[in-house]
Amino acid sequence: MTQIKKHIFVCVNQRDDDNQKGCCSSKNSLEIMTKLKRMTKSSGRKDIRVNKSGCLGNCEKGVSCVVYPEGVWYTIPNDEEAISKISNHILEGIVASDYLMLD
Repeated sequence: MTQIKKHIFVCVNQRDDDNQKGCCSSKNSLEIMTKLKRMTKSSGRKDIRVNKSGCLGNCEKGVSCVVYPEGVWYTIPNDEEAISKISNHILEGIVASDYLMLD
């Protein structure tokens, strides 16, 4: 069994439509997670795992994502540039500073 060296969690939490915070699910988080998973798989890397998660706490700002073991938190818009830059971090270790989650 391959040892997992990186673990990525993408929030797919779903809240009621009337919730003020909104939710990552309504921002196409499952699609984003699927794209990250496919990009990782197509790289041939078997030491990286991409999973869905419950609420990561910043749904009002966009889709929440965290990359471990670095502990880097992102807010990801559903566009190809953002997904590509996050994938670059996952595969190459280059932090996508434009999408860092800020308080």
